[in-house]
Amino acid sequence: MHKVAVVGDRDSVLGFRALGVHVYIAYEANETRKIVDSIAKEDYGVIFITEQLANLIPETIDRYNSEITPAVILIPSNQGTLGIGMKNINKNVEKAVGSNIL
Repeated sequence: MHKVAVVGDRDSVLGFRALGVHVYIAYEANETRKIVDSIAKEDYGVIFITEQLANLIPETIDRYNSEITPAVILIPSNQGTLGIGMKNINKNVEKAVGSNIL
């Protein structure tokens, strides 16, 4: 069974620990990239990452989006959403179904 991780600023991701999700705290692009690359090599099936951090490392996010696992899912932070997580979901649904059903 694959593990689940979340990467983001402390205030945005700490609550996930209560759900049994492995929590990784990051604030800058370089540390975020290192964390994502490191946990992607482990047995993680899903990595949630705040949109704000994902926005700092688009090339890393794109690299994992072209692979089957881990699935990298963008989530809003406690500062709100940038809309890129939903845009990615719409794009993936459209690719899978042939049209945007959302």
